[in-house]
Amino acid sequence: MKRRLLLTVLIPAALTGLMLMAGCGGSREDVPMAYQIYDTTDTYIEDLKEDDGTEAAFFSRDLCVGGQENTVSEDLPDENVETAAVFCIDDKKVSYAKNIYEKRYPASTTKILTALLALKYGNPDTILTVSDTAIDSLHPASSVCGLKKGDKIRMEDALYGLMLPSGNDAANVIAEGISGSIEAFADLMNREAYALGATDSHFVNPSGLHDDNHYTTAYDLYLLFNAALQNEDFVKLISTKSYKVSYENQAGENIVTTWNNTNWYLTGTQPEPDGITVIGGKTGTTDEAGNCLVLYSRSQNEEPVISVVLKGKSKKSLYSFMSSMLAEYTKE
Repeated sequence: MKRRLLLTVLIPAALTGLMLMAGCGGSREDVPMAYQIYDTTDTYIEDLKEDDGTEAAFFSRDLCVGGQENTVSEDLPDENVETAAVFCIDDKKVSYAKNIYEKRYPASTTKILTALLALKYGNPDTILTVSDTAIDSLHPASSVCGLKKGDKIRMEDALYGLMLPSGNDAANVIAEGISGSIEAFADLMNREAYALGATDSHFVNPSGLHDDNHYTTAYDLYLLFNAALQNEDFVKLISTKSYKVSYENQAGENIVTTWNNTNWYLTGTQPEPDGITVIGGKTGTTDEAGNCLVLYSRSQNEEPVISVVLKGKSKKSLYSFMSSMLAEYTKE
């Protein structure tokens, strides 16, 4: 029991806790007491074991764990973005980092977590009915996929409306379908994020509509995105360029429309970075969050890579920086 308590105590320590636990090999000189594990009496434990004598499975064993210092590069001007990172998944390495533990507003990159929970707790064939509250709670400037009150749509189709055109309407419909209300779904979001180690985040809605109490970090987004990528259906969602959907409106009429991805790499607006194959990702934009993008790619060595840019000054500068960053920091 003591060992289980130890892991429970360490995990909520956010950045410090994640960097205290072993999992990326070796020690870190830039993080005090990195990977040194203590029990509740502050006694250092050299060989932590489970009750059956096997080696303890630490929380960060399969994660990229970085230090607190920003990467300095004269070849990659970063004045147009406030936060950025490259996570090399196989190497468990953060190869580029700028302010990855600082609080940022996530905008629609929030929908990564919304989709993750819908895939985990929802049934793709469940029919969702668009409620009054799901539509009435939308901000006038919200990005939407066009759902109306009384529409009936399958959960799987709503997920495409969530992730391709970044529909806040779809986000609300999914939240109510999973948890009964937007508020209850936000509670679920926070519990699940916390369990995945994203302890520097707090969510109040499923869409990313701005709220001062709705925030995350680049590292937390990596944790959430990395968890979502374990689901093949999520990878299919983020890599889909366009999706033709059919659903029923309140009058029983069939509505057919096509939703297109907002990711410039998938639309062809932005060429892929040199040596990089872009698989998919999630965009986000609000006045407060700036321009955001979480991306899943493969390097020229076929290594899976997660990259994050938050609070870019413009979409053009965001994609330009993302391309340069990936081209430079996925090399061997």
